[in-house]
Amino acid sequence: MQTVRWEIHDDKTQYKDAISEAAKLLRDGETVAFPTETVYGLGADATNADAVDKIFAAKGRPQDNPLIAHVGSKAQLKKLVQHIPEYVEQLMDTFSPGPITYVLYSNGTCSDKVTAGQDTIGVRIPDHPIALELLQTCNIPIAAPSANISGRPSPTTANHVWDDLQGKIAGLLDGGPTGVGVESTVIDCTQEIPIILRPGGISKEQLEEVVGEVKTDPALVNDQLKPKAPGMKYKHYTPDVPLWLVDGSDEAIQLLIDKERGKNKRVAFFARDARCHGMTADDIVPLGENVGQVATRLYDALRKYHASEMDLIICEAFAKEGIGDAVMNRLEKAASQFLTDIPNE
Repeated sequence: MQTVRWEIHDDKTQYKDAISEAAKLLRDGETVAFPTETVYGLGADATNADAVDKIFAAKGRPQDNPLIAHVGSKAQLKKLVQHIPEYVEQLMDTFSPGPITYVLYSNGTCSDKVTAGQDTIGVRIPDHPIALELLQTCNIPIAAPSANISGRPSPTTANHVWDDLQGKIAGLLDGGPTGVGVESTVIDCTQEIPIILRPGGISKEQLEEVVGEVKTDPALVNDQLKPKAPGMKYKHYTPDVPLWLVDGSDEAIQLLIDKERGKNKRVAFFARDARCHGMTADDIVPLGENVGQVATRLYDALRKYHASEMDLIICEAFAKEGIGDAVMNRLEKAASQFLTDIPNE
């Protein structure tokens, strides 16, 4: 398959034509990758089972892993679900469009391939001009997981998508780098009190400011429990190079780096900018001044090396506060080891 790539972030004169062409491909049952404010999504008509199958085939994604349906407006969202609780209306008024997904009871409009046979569906309104215009032009719900090979770090640039899916999908709308960097917050809205199923671009603290009490899915802290959220059941975000997540002092981390380099390993160090100063490794990757910038740059950093270039990535751990909760969720899934309380000597 030949993949059409529209680089509309550089050429606004072709913007409308590209959106129209991409929308036609989606209506015709093809797959198109497009930017959202979180990561790039791989879209297909959520009401067309054959089209949705093409998402699973391109990504190599297990069919029992549900997808999120993307819509361009609240009116479109309401056409996919049975009932919207009052607190969801409050959340939508505050955070939608935005990086938040509502899990509600499906009314059957979307294919069972999207819901993985469940009676609920995750729906969100992305906060990105290209995504919104595409969805509004299509006027159909678009199932769209991240536009990457299943298990790989999610794509935050069009080049990430191109590297993984060129020749496997019909189209790619190149809108430049995404903003938030980590996926949407997924909330179970079928209960009286909302439950976070996946931490993401909207923090628990932000949600509680709007609706009061918000619970967290126990599966987020207990690996023995089955997660309910799309994209949380299987291993994700895995870089080509082993990743160690480390919680310790600068001295302890430097000793660990030195120890591994002493074994003839090429070691990269990922950390916030301030922590990179004075550290020594084969490569040092500053992730930003704060955890918000870390979220934006994380997936690009996880894609930085092939196994022929580096033997090990050591990344500092972050506080699970605000968007740091989402960052740590992704890092813990990507890491082969999580080392805590490492000694200074």
